[in-house]
Amino acid sequence: MTVREKIALFPHNPGVYRYYDAGGNVIYVGKAKDLHKRVAQYFVPPERLNAKTRILVSKIADAQYSVVDSEADALLLENNLIKQYKPKYNILLKDSKTYPWICVTGDDFPRVFITRHMEKGKGNRYFGPYSSVLHARGMLEFFASVFPLRSCRLNITSQAILQHKFRPCLDFHIGRCKAPCVGGISKEEYTSNIDDIVRILSGRGSDVIKHYRNLMADAAAQLDFEQAQLYKEKMLSVQKHYAKSVVTSAQDIDADVFSIVLDGSEAYGNFLRVRGGAIVQSLNLGFKSQIEEEPSTFLATFIGEVEDKFGALAPEVIVPFLPDVTIDGVAFRVPVRGDKLALLELSGKNAKEFHFNSIKQKEHTDPDAWRLSVMEELQKALSLDRLPRHIECFDNSNIQGTNPVASCVVFREAEPSKKDYRKFKIKTVIGANDFASMKEVVNRRYSRMLAEAPSDLPDLIVIDGGRGQLDAAWQALAELGLTDKLTVVGLAKRLEEVVRVGDPYPLFIDRNSRALKVLQQIRDEAHRFGITFHRDLRSKAAIRSALREIPGVGAKTEQRLLLSYGSVAQIARAPLEELSALVGASLATRIHDYLSDG
Repeated sequence: MTVREKIALFPHNPGVYRYYDAGGNVIYVGKAKDLHKRVAQYFVPPERLNAKTRILVSKIADAQYSVVDSEADALLLENNLIKQYKPKYNILLKDSKTYPWICVTGDDFPRVFITRHMEKGKGNRYFGPYSSVLHARGMLEFFASVFPLRSCRLNITSQAILQHKFRPCLDFHIGRCKAPCVGGISKEEYTSNIDDIVRILSGRGSDVIKHYRNLMADAAAQLDFEQAQLYKEKMLSVQKHYAKSVVTSAQDIDADVFSIVLDGSEAYGNFLRVRGGAIVQSLNLGFKSQIEEEPSTFLATFIGEVEDKFGALAPEVIVPFLPDVTIDGVAFRVPVRGDKLALLELSGKNAKEFHFNSIKQKEHTDPDAWRLSVMEELQKALSLDRLPRHIECFDNSNIQGTNPVASCVVFREAEPSKKDYRKFKIKTVIGANDFASMKEVVNRRYSRMLAEAPSDLPDLIVIDGGRGQLDAAWQALAELGLTDKLTVVGLAKRLEEVVRVGDPYPLFIDRNSRALKVLQQIRDEAHRFGITFHRDLRSKAAIRSALREIPGVGAKTEQRLLLSYGSVAQIARAPLEELSALVGASLATRIHDYLSDG
């Protein structure tokens, strides 16, 4: 039975499908509300699929499926199968590290500690994960300062206490523990402290504050002012800690918040768990896919990963746009105003910061991978047929038509290749005519390249200018028969818009994207290189006009004078006797008189 025949028998039920290659390896796992309809979307005429999906379909040798009860179950099963098989063409989690959790054990006198491994079935409760171990340690330090908890691993039971099996340790003597091992604190009081810790870890810090406020009032009413002061100190400590986490004035908000930043085939997500208006958990995760996926699919994958890590989602989930999944009992909201929009913006800010830091880290730790990702982003932004490994950019430079020049800078693998830079004096154009100058330079550059190194033609040509300069460059390429071999675009400065041949509408690339930044960088480098060349020519012309116009001063005399004095200004200030000794009395007098009159 062929793959097409097999998928024709897939049921119209929610579930998860798996694609296998000829070697029996799982290459893709997907979820679906309707397995039959979803899988059929892959087996359509190739021209209706994008390039990367066509590659995936060409590798499929077999397909299997699993039926589940709901989309939510499909999302979780898909997440688990992706982790198990790590399929080549799936959205894969980029962060391989294990995140820290805070564990509250199920003992008679529970311990509270940080762990990276969850052990189920022992009655332990886990809170987190925390994106930073420093954050988790900070929580433990706060608990230790307010609640006297044990840090030992002793198996403390009521029977062991009665049998006097243990002795107090150093923590008891320095006031960090009340020694439950010898009955220094009752099980009820210890359990009450643990309950307060669990409430704080669950985001119900306001309940703990109210609890201590009531206990303080009761103790004061009974004239037990010493105990009332202890309750007050605990209340203030929790208030101080809780105030650092509150992010909204609406303290009744219980929601999970997701934001995601897309960068080509990668995505960077931030998750916030908000309880009582306070952030109780936060996590950043990165994802990468080998095929083009919709933003809603990236978001659904992120949500599935968080649900797997954190457990059930809140009844209300705040998102920037709707994911391609529905979950029973969960309402996805896209806020437009108020405190919930503020929470979404905060999450979005964290996602952007995570994206920025990831890019910077990749740039420093793996520069080759970073350059490749920049070129891939530029290729996608400009819809290029091949990766722009070799880019050349042209810029004209002249002031009121004087000393017209042009520059060509070269980038290879997204970095300047200065040995390949070229500068041109305009030869066939009179006056300030940018269009004609651009045509001349492009023609000269590539006619010579065709003669000397035809295999080194660039993947992309960038013209500094708008439609006129681009059309002139295109005419030059057409005369050389290169229009079907080279891609040329113009980058206009005013709005940083990309103009393309034959397209009446400019292309606006995201101003924060690396694709636009690399185009701006090569354009600015061409401008800098051209201006430097033009400035050098003007300086030389100024020197020649000041000395060469003097009767009797030729190239050798000019060179001798400049080597001796360094500049025309120094020559003008030189004593007549010195000049006479260098060039003779008659010529020295003419030079002195000419420069003095100037």
